[in-house]
Amino acid sequence: MAALMERRDPATVDVVLVGFGWAGAIMGEALTAAGLNVLALERGGWRTAGNHFATSFDQDELRYYWRHHLFQNVAHETLTFRNKSDQRALPMRRLGSFLPGAGVGGGGIHWNGQVWRFLPSDFAAKSHNVARYGAGVLPAGMTIQDYPVSYAELEPYFDRFEYLCGVSGKAGNLNGALQPGGNPFEGPRSREYPNPPLDMTYGPTLFAEAAGRLGLHPFPHPAANMSRAYTNPLGLQLAPCTYCGFCEKFGCGNDSKASPQTTILPVLMARPNFELRTHCEVVKVELTPDRKHATGVAYVDESRATVFQPANIVVLSAFPLENVRLMLLSGIGKPYDPASGTGTVGRNYSYQITSSVNVFYDDKLLNPFIGAGALGMIVDDYNGDNFDHRGKDFIGGGYIGVVNTGARPIETHPVPDKTPKWGAAFKRAVVDSYLKTISVVTHGAVMSHRGNYLDLDPTYTDWLGRPMLRMTFDFTDNEHRMSDFLTERAADIARAMGGREISVKKRSGSYDIVPYQTTHNTGGAIMGADPATSALNRYLQSWDVPNVFAPGANAFPQNAGYNPMGTVAALTYWCANAIVGRYVKSPGPLVQA
Repeated sequence: MAALMERRDPATVDVVLVGFGWAGAIMGEALTAAGLNVLALERGGWRTAGNHFATSFDQDELRYYWRHHLFQNVAHETLTFRNKSDQRALPMRRLGSFLPGAGVGGGGIHWNGQVWRFLPSDFAAKSHNVARYGAGVLPAGMTIQDYPVSYAELEPYFDRFEYLCGVSGKAGNLNGALQPGGNPFEGPRSREYPNPPLDMTYGPTLFAEAAGRLGLHPFPHPAANMSRAYTNPLGLQLAPCTYCGFCEKFGCGNDSKASPQTTILPVLMARPNFELRTHCEVVKVELTPDRKHATGVAYVDESRATVFQPANIVVLSAFPLENVRLMLLSGIGKPYDPASGTGTVGRNYSYQITSSVNVFYDDKLLNPFIGAGALGMIVDDYNGDNFDHRGKDFIGGGYIGVVNTGARPIETHPVPDKTPKWGAAFKRAVVDSYLKTISVVTHGAVMSHRGNYLDLDPTYTDWLGRPMLRMTFDFTDNEHRMSDFLTERAADIARAMGGREISVKKRSGSYDIVPYQTTHNTGGAIMGADPATSALNRYLQSWDVPNVFAPGANAFPQNAGYNPMGTVAALTYWCANAIVGRYVKSPGPLVQA
């Protein structure tokens, strides 16, 4: 930092947004609509569908997935990782387990468009499970907490995001009345999805038929992939999905997948009270001497000058890991100490646990290359607390389904067990299996644990000399037992699908950061009712610095069995509503400690 030029930008803004993905775009649109002057700072560059992932070259698996064109560059910014606190953490030199986005739109560019609402019981994970099963259901070291906000309070904001994105789906619970064909376990919703479900391909159809025969309740995956042409409430048009199979880890040049670029930015960028600065990396939130108020942020621009940007409100809207790191680097809140269990920033880091069962056929052509990011059929019978956990020795759950995201040829080569890893026999097995294999997947929750946390690494620094974020994380016995149970249920369905053979891929051993799993990192700056055990109050406002807000999956006290984006969006709208309706009128803590 000492070698960089320094200058000061004297123009104070009402709000500065740090990071400009989904959370930043949602927050920017909501706050500017209320008349606030908003500046967004994004460390990556500008991106549009036509210029950066047009249909003429978007289906480039080498560029986008294997060479990580849309993802964070770990040569510039990375973190260190270890499973246990008695191990030495080492830098992650290549993205693997999760894929943070880089540039305008963030992970909203390369996401699948899988839009879920957490279950009502997910928002009361501790009290619900204790009330149903007794205090002994929570093992030693488990640190789960209730959200300080309920499903009912967030329902209007779930609805708002679904209509912004034009989600394709089928309601299962309309104002308490169960609907045929939808998810009977979901919380009550106020209206139907804005678009009908995507047209289903053969693989998900076979799964749904088998699950139904077993007495389960299959329903179409809610998808921010358009089943028909759609105009959202901001007047922006999205096109019908072409089922090209290049959603996951890719942009959408057809404007068929909801992203900040297709649902918000054309409107937001035209507003005179909004400004975006790209290639600006925020390095610190600046505080007053008493550390009780933020004065703005310091960032490094493209010329490597250090700029101070004054702001009345600071919103940390970056990827959750970076939100936590900025709070630690800025001295906002007390860092978490796993030995004593005190402190809040870095506490309750969580992830998700996945597994799969492949079904191999001789007589069915499944054409898995025909797909979309959230094209599939799901059963929720084993998610959350939708089933009786007595005698199971774990809490939590997850969904099971066949989601046909598109079998990209470099990435996808399912083969039966005992197939050689390479050579002629392997190649024959790939040719024989590619069109005739279905993967039944599980997507499971991870409960927070005292030993899973985030802090600053004492050894490794980034290109600016700042400590890297250090991740300490491993699956616990609770997650392994839950995942084993889910995988066994997935195998039951797979056997009922009538293939030649199945291959069960259980999750075992310690968490491995190398292979891709999900980009569903949560926790570290969680919301709660008690400032002793949470970094944020119920409005995503810092307990310690009340003009700092941190919407994002960092606020989750633990992770549920769903993809997080729907809940992230609902919480972001909830936070924006509190800023406009309460904080601006009377700045200060919105909840008294």
